[in-house]
Amino acid sequence: MKTRKLGELEVSMIGLGCMGMSDFYGQADDAEAIKTIHYALDHGINFLDTADMYGPFTNEKLVGKAIKDRRDQVILATKFGNVRSEDGKFLGINGQPAYVKQAVEASLKRLGVDYIDLYYQHRVDKDTPIEETVTAMAELVKEGKVRYIGLSEAAPATIRRAAKIHPISALQTEYSLWSRDPEEETFATIRELNTGFVAYSPLGRGFLTGRFKSPDDIPENDFRRFHPRFQGDNFYANLKLVDVVKQIAAGKGVKPGQIALAWVLQQGQDIVPIPGTTKIEHLKENIDALDVVLSMDELKQLDDAAPIGATAGLRYGDMSTVNR
Repeated sequence: MKTRKLGELEVSMIGLGCMGMSDFYGQADDAEAIKTIHYALDHGINFLDTADMYGPFTNEKLVGKAIKDRRDQVILATKFGNVRSEDGKFLGINGQPAYVKQAVEASLKRLGVDYIDLYYQHRVDKDTPIEETVTAMAELVKEGKVRYIGLSEAAPATIRRAAKIHPISALQTEYSLWSRDPEEETFATIRELNTGFVAYSPLGRGFLTGRFKSPDDIPENDFRRFHPRFQGDNFYANLKLVDVVKQIAAGKGVKPGQIALAWVLQQGQDIVPIPGTTKIEHLKENIDALDVVLSMDELKQLDDAAPIGATAGLRYGDMSTVNR
């Protein structure tokens, strides 16, 4: 497994997003999830991504159980800031220094570890200056509870302010063929600051794999049923991009999802995608995508099919917590 750098932190070329093992994408199986995590570790993927809100709280426990005897093989990333109650209700965003310290202690306990490799603020708290939040996070680094710090879905100006307080090793934001917004200003900002980029949902929440032919293909208890890009006319408009991905995949003898993942990987050596999956067979496909190389002509076809802003529908139904 080749590696890439997120600031000074070296991780496997792709990571494993663990959210779907506990939340949002329908019913998951813990035993199968742990097998999938172990398969990832056995095949060189050492970068695991979770958050306290996933579950809520159960995903960190699941990841902790999976890595209990393999901590030295893992670059462990988790997040704080999106506050949820035990019953799953969203209570808001909190970046207050006292909460940062409270949240890290809770995450360390659930994960069963002494330190977190990469600790993100999951969303920016508009009511707490980013300088105060990052100062509290920097104190965790001094205390040895956190090795590196990151931000998620932060705007370029916010990242610059944060970086004046402490180096920001990684920015995690949605990025794929159908979510190309970071290319407009964010990439230039983070590259100037030596901040790496972690791309979540690099397969367009599964849409770019060609799995969905109509909205009816989405399971009843899956949040994508309520996602703007998976609804009504938006769904069918976005299928046009999938058709191009499928055509290129067929020509290369690979899966559509592998084309989508290869595209992300070829956008920069400082980009680390973290596709999530609950199944080993899909994880194998993602690993094999590392061997897929897109030609300049193929890259142009994809660029032409999916220019910035072309995707129908918002990334989230409520954008109020994104890119402050």
